[in-house]
Amino acid sequence: MAFKFEKLKVWQKALDLADEIDKMTKFFPKEEVYVLTSQAKRAADSISMNIAEGSTGQSNPEFKKFLGYALRSDIEVVNCLHLALRRGYITEEIFRKHYQACEEVLIMISALIKSLN
Repeated sequence: MAFKFEKLKVWQKALDLADEIDKMTKFFPKEEVYVLTSQAKRAADSISMNIAEGSTGQSNPEFKKFLGYALRSDIEVVNCLHLALRRGYITEEIFRKHYQACEEVLIMISALIKSLN
């Protein structure tokens, strides 16, 4: 692996989460394609993208800034999960599974931020 971010477990976990959100949204109604489906997928993808972008060739303060963006994207995914549950697009079981994955990513990003201080 040539890039620093590829070795980060949090980046790998964020990729897994993005894949799971992508799979989940395939079952959303067609009227949500340009709304909740798009938003959930973009937010989930943004987590790993910000980790990658901030990690390579950046100072620690700059990397922390990008990790903050990744953290906010993770929280955005959680909000999308709540909306999907309320609208009846996902079950409580699916909600809990992805919510837990978001919590794990949040904890990992927070720990990485602390390690850069």
